Amino acid sequence: MRTVALLHPGEMGSAIGACLGGLGLRVVWASAGRSAATRSRAKAAGLEDLGALERALGVADIVLSVCPPHGALALAREVAGHGFRGVYIDANAISPATVRTIGRVVEAAEATFVDGGIIGPPPVPGVSSRIYLSGGRARDVAAVFAGSNLEAIALEGAAGAASALKACYAAWTKGATALLAAIRALATHEGVEAALLEEWKRSQPELPKRSEVVTAVARKAWRWIGEMEEIAASFEAAGLPGGFHLAAADLYRRLEGFKDGTTAPALAEVIAAFRRGAPRRKAASGARRRSSKQREEQEPSRTRFKFGTAALKRDAAKRLRSLKRD
Repeated sequence: MRTVALLHPGEMGSAIGACLGGLGLRVVWASAGRSAATRSRAKAAGLEDLGALERALGVADIVLSVCPPHGALALAREVAGHGFRGVYIDANAISPATVRTIGRVVEAAEATFVDGGIIGPPPVPGVSSRIYLSGGRARDVAAVFAGSNLEAIALEGAAGAASALKACYAAWTKGATALLAAIRALATHEGVEAALLEEWKRSQPELPKRSEVVTAVARKAWRWIGEMEEIAASFEAAGLPGGFHLAAADLYRRLEGFKDGTTAPALAEVIAAFRRGAPRRKAASGARRRSSKQREEQEPSRTRFKFGTAALKRDAAKRLRSLKRD
C-alpha cells in the first residue's frame, strides 16, 4: 500500500496528506470540480493532482475519505461506481450506522473497508492527533501511518467501532461548546451574564473561558451541523434521546455566516447570530412556546400536568418528533 488517493483535501485532509507524503507515500487527489481554496491547500501539502477522480482511483491502493459528514455516503457511492477494489478508509464524523452502510456500498464493489475516526486538530508539524481504525485490515492500515504526526490506533471491534468512539468524544467536546455558548446567550438575554460569570469563577472556574471557545471555532461550525445530526442518530439508535445534539446542530447552523472567516468573531457577534438565526415556526408550534401566564389566561380549562411514567414517555416522544420536523 504505497499510493493514497485523498478525497478531498480540506483543512484536515491536506494535513493528513502532508503527513503521508512525509513518510514517502505517493498521495494523489482529483481537482476536477474543486474550489481554488482546495487546490491551494493541496498544492501547499505537496499532493499530486491527477485531475479526474477516475485517474486518481486508477493508481491508488488506498482511498482516504475526509469530507463533511453529509457527503460521506455519496462520495463512497461515487468511488464504488468507478469500480475501486483497494482499501477504502472512511475517516468522517458519521454515525456507526452510516459507516456500516458505507461499508456495504464499497464492499459490494469488491473493495476492502476500514472505519476511521479522527480525534484532535489537523496534524501539522508540531501537532499530533489520533486516527482510530476498526474493521478487517485496521492493523495493516495503522502501519501505513507509523512514524507520522497522525498516530493510528487499531481497535478490536468491527467497522463502526472507530466512528462510535469519535461520536462519543465529539458528543461532549462539540456538544458542550454549543451548550455553553447557548447558556451565555440566555444569560445575556436575561441580563444576568455578569452574575453568572462571577458565580462560575467561584464554583466552576474553568467555564468562563470554556464558554467562549465557540468564537474560535465559529468559522468551521458549518462542518459540525452534519456531525451533530449523526451523533443524534447514534444516540437514538442506542435507545437514548438525540435532542441534545439536534439542538447543537441548530445552533451551529446559525453560525454558517462565519464560514471561512479570517478572524474569530466576538462572543457578542456569535450571540447575535444565535438570536438572528432563530427559525420561524408554524403557528401550531408557536403555541407550545407561550409563557405560563399566557396559558393560564388563554387556556384555563386545559389540564396542565400529567403524572406517571407512561405520560412522561408520550410527551418526550412528541417533543422529539417535533424537533425532527423542525
